Amino acid sequence: MTLTINGETRKFDNDLNLQALLVELELADKPVVVELNQKALAPSEFKAQKLRDSDQLEIITIAAGG
Repeated sequence: MTLTINGETRKFDNDLNLQALLVELELADKPVVVELNQKALAPSEFKAQKLRDSDQLEIITIAAGG
């Protein structure tokens, strides 16, 4: 499966759902905002959201600052 993540094309050996991808990217424990094919997703949708070949994702980590 080939996905475009934040403008970078990446290949994965197996089918993933969004939650599994976040685990693979070591982002599962961080607060993130995810847009899939230009549609924002709620965190409650991550486990059920299956990914397809050629999907485009924007993943933004949320960080507090001051």
